[in-house]
Amino acid sequence: MLKATLIKATEAGAEELRRFFNGEFKISNKEGINNLVTEADHAAEKAIFKVIKDEFPNHFILSEEAGEIKMDSEYKWIIDPIDGTVNFANGIPICCVSIAVEQNGKMILGAVYNPFLNEFFFAEKGKGSTLNDKKISVSNKTEVVKSCLVTGFPYTYLDSENGPLQVFERFIRKGIAVRRLGSAAIDLCWVAAGRFDGFYEHKLQSWDSAAGFLMVEEAGGKITDFDGNYYSVYQPHLLATNGKIHEEMLDVINNKKQL
Repeated sequence: MLKATLIKATEAGAEELRRFFNGEFKISNKEGINNLVTEADHAAEKAIFKVIKDEFPNHFILSEEAGEIKMDSEYKWIIDPIDGTVNFANGIPICCVSIAVEQNGKMILGAVYNPFLNEFFFAEKGKGSTLNDKKISVSNKTEVVKSCLVTGFPYTYLDSENGPLQVFERFIRKGIAVRRLGSAAIDLCWVAAGRFDGFYEHKLQSWDSAAGFLMVEEAGGKITDFDGNYYSVYQPHLLATNGKIHEEMLDVINNKKQL
């Protein structure tokens, strides 16, 4: 029942993305430059909520736009109605609906759907990850210098040492391919599918990473914070890799190793 509802909710949100994409819609700005929210975000969120509440009215919901809808439940739905809103608002088809289900603090289900590329990623705890119902797994690269990486940058920069630009520079000055797609959920799914060997970001929210986190783990990858500790979606720093380049990437990110 949970799985079926998750799929239905994800598809309902994606239908709203299709309806608004490349059309006219209202856009407003949250904190920071280009931190957008659109009419489509709210419409997708509303469609997703309806599916979940019809089936599980007493479940806790955490969503990017609505915030927390607190309930005394062992289940929590973590929702990003549009991950990659800036892309969406500019007609760039690298954006998605991302929904995860957490049970008693453990992620058990995740779905990420990009309707414009027709890619539906799904993960279930202990049962692996799939893309359009076909099993996926992480890559086999063993060296960072030969890897294809992806990252993102926060809308507001913290004046701290070892920030996003400094780490980015360490990789690109060595000629390492580092992409920036604009959707953390897709970045994580593409690590899970072996397209990228690693993804790191300094400032993520739980709805950015909850579904993709499970996707990478179930595809055989590894995710930690920047200290190498087990990753929690409720803290900002994330490193997701195929597992084989993880320690080397941690050393580079923390400026303990020169490539």
